[in-house]
Amino acid sequence: MEQTLPKLVQAIAEKYPEVNAQYSRTKTGDFIPTNYHDFFQKSLDFAGSLLELGLKRGDRIGLISDDRKEWQQADIGLLTIGAIDTPRGCDASEKDLSYILSFAECQTVIAENNSQVKKILNVKESLPLLKRIIAFDSVDGDEVHRASDCGVEILSFDTLCEQGHAWRKTNPDFVENELNKGQWDDLATIIFTSGTTGTPKGVMLTHGNFIAQLDELKERIFLNPGEKALCVLPVWHVFQRECEYVIMSQAASICYSKPIGSILLADFQKINPHIMPAVPRVFEAIYDGVWRKMRKAGGITLAMFRFFVNESILWCKIDRKLRRKQARFGGDHLEFWWPVLVLPWLLLYPLRLLGKLLVFRKLKAVVGKNFRAGIAGGGAYPAYIDEFFWAVGIEVVEGYGLTETAPVVSVRPIADPVFRTVGTPIRHVEVRIVDDNGNVLGKCRKGNLQVRGATVMKGYYKRDDLTQKVMTPDGWFDTGDIGILTVDNEIQLRGRKKDTIVLMGGENIEPVPIEQKLNTSRFIESSMVTGTNEKGEDQRYLVALIVPCKDELVAYAKENSIPCEDYEALVKNEQIKKLFTEQVADLISTKNGFKPFEKISVFELITKSFEVGVELSAKQDMMRFRIADIYKDKIAKLYTSKKD
Repeated sequence: MEQTLPKLVQAIAEKYPEVNAQYSRTKTGDFIPTNYHDFFQKSLDFAGSLLELGLKRGDRIGLISDDRKEWQQADIGLLTIGAIDTPRGCDASEKDLSYILSFAECQTVIAENNSQVKKILNVKESLPLLKRIIAFDSVDGDEVHRASDCGVEILSFDTLCEQGHAWRKTNPDFVENELNKGQWDDLATIIFTSGTTGTPKGVMLTHGNFIAQLDELKERIFLNPGEKALCVLPVWHVFQRECEYVIMSQAASICYSKPIGSILLADFQKINPHIMPAVPRVFEAIYDGVWRKMRKAGGITLAMFRFFVNESILWCKIDRKLRRKQARFGGDHLEFWWPVLVLPWLLLYPLRLLGKLLVFRKLKAVVGKNFRAGIAGGGAYPAYIDEFFWAVGIEVVEGYGLTETAPVVSVRPIADPVFRTVGTPIRHVEVRIVDDNGNVLGKCRKGNLQVRGATVMKGYYKRDDLTQKVMTPDGWFDTGDIGILTVDNEIQLRGRKKDTIVLMGGENIEPVPIEQKLNTSRFIESSMVTGTNEKGEDQRYLVALIVPCKDELVAYAKENSIPCEDYEALVKNEQIKKLFTEQVADLISTKNGFKPFEKISVFELITKSFEVGVELSAKQDMMRFRIADIYKDKIAKLYTSKKD
C-alpha cells in the first residue's frame, strides 16, 4: 500500500492518466470531466503555490466547503506538502467556525464562496492568527475590502494554481520531493465531529488510518477503472471522504451531485453510475418517493405494485433463511426448514420473476442500467428500507464506522451481503463486545462495541482527557454503540448507548427502532422519542415529537373533506389527531414486537421539518440534545398533559 494519500493519487495518475477522475456538474446540469493526470497536476500546482506563500509541513489549514472538484484538488495539494486539513461544510455556523478555526490555530483557510468568506470575517476577532483566505469562487469587493481592513488577504484558488504552476517550473522537483517525505503515520486531518452530543471534538486521523481500509474495501465495494460513483454527501464528513478514496484507489470517477430528489434522479439518468454512497435518509427519500408516486397513480397500478412488493419480500425472507443470508445467533436447523420451506420458495419464484418483469424493471431503470449498489452509512439503516430494496432487486449494502475509526469498521460486501448486518470487520480491524464492566462477552451476546486496529484515530486534538475516556490502556476504542456479533462474526448494531432511554421504572429502551417504525407511516416524515422531561429527568413513560408528511396529510384531508387551507389549523384538527393516535398505537404495539413499556403515551405534531444545521447534523442525524432544547416547552407540556 502507498504510504500517503498524495502518493496514492500519484500512483493512479501515472497508471491511468487519461481516465476521468472527476465529473463536475455545471449550472446547466451538464457534467465536465477532469482526468487523473490533470487532477493530480492541479493538486501539485496548488501545493507549489502554498510553498511559495511560506506554508510548511504541520500547518493546519481550514477547508470550509461542500463537495466539489476543487475540494479534492486543494486537499491533495495541501497534503502533498505535509499540511493538515481542518474541514467543515458550508452549513457550519459562525459559532462552529469560530471554535474550530481558532482551536486548530489556522492561519490559512480555504473557503468555497463569498458566503463562507463573509462568515469567517464576521468572527475574525476570535481568529487572531488568520492571515489569508483562499476562495474557490469569486469574492465580492466589499468582502475583499473588509478583509484588508482586518489584515486578511483574499486569494483566488485558480489564480494560485496558475502561480504555483509557474513556480514549479522555476523550482523543479521541489513539490515532488515534499510529497516523497510523507509517511504513513503523518497527521492528515483534524475532523471536528458534528456535535450531535455537544461541543465538537477534533479527531486526529493519519494518512495510514485512511489507506489501511483500502486493502479490503476495494474487494467489498469494487469498481473498475473509469466506472462512475455518484456522490451526494458533504466530503468534510469522513464517510464521504473515505468513499472518495475508495473510488480513486480503483481509478474510478467521482461524480458530484446533490441529495435533492429532482437533481439526484436527473443525474442518475445523465451519469448512469455504478455505485452511490449516501446516508440512510437519502435511501428513505427514494423509498418515500416511489410509494408516493404509486399512491398517486392509485387503482390497479398501486394494487399490482403492493402485491408484487409483498410477494417478493416474502420470497426473499424464505430465500435468505434457506441460503443463510440473514443474521444468525444460534443453530438455524436447516435440515428442518428446507423440507418445510422449499415448496413455497419454488411456488413463489415465478411470481417474483413476473414482478421483476412488470414492476421492478422500471424501478431499476430509474437508477440506470449500470447501477451495482448503494452504500448506506453514517446512520442507522431502517429494516423496512433494507427489506424493500432487497425485494425489488436494487442492492444497498450497509456500512458501519465512526469519525474516530476513519471511518470504516465493517461493510456488507456487494457480492455476498448478509441481511440486517454491517458485515464482518475489515482486515486490520478487530471488534469485541464487552459488558459495562469491560468483560468480553463473545458472540451472540449484546453489549458495548469496541474497536482496535489500523483505522483508529491518534486521539482528540489537544484533549488528552477526552481521549483517555474512550481508549482502553491496550488500545481498544469504545464506540459508544451497542452491538452483537453473529455466529459468523458479522456485526449487528442495536443502538447508541448515549441514546438509551432509562425510564423511572428502570426499563432500558432504544429509541431508534421505535422512531424507524413510526417513520414507516405514510403520514410521518420524522419523529423523535424521548423519556426525559425538559429538565432531563427520567420519566415513567415515552413521548414523541412527530413531524407529519405535509403532502400526504393535505391529500388525506382533501379526500376526507377536512379543511386544509391553514396547515397549522389542520394539524390541530380532531380528525387528524385521531388519525395519528391510531397510526402510533398500531405501529408501536406488541403485535409488531414492542414491549408494553415501549408504547408512546402522548405525542405532539410539529409543523416544521427538521433541518440540517438546526435539528440535524451534516449527515442528517438527529441532534437529540438540540431538539430537546428547541422543543422543551412542548416536551414539558406532554409530561404535564397526561395524568399518571
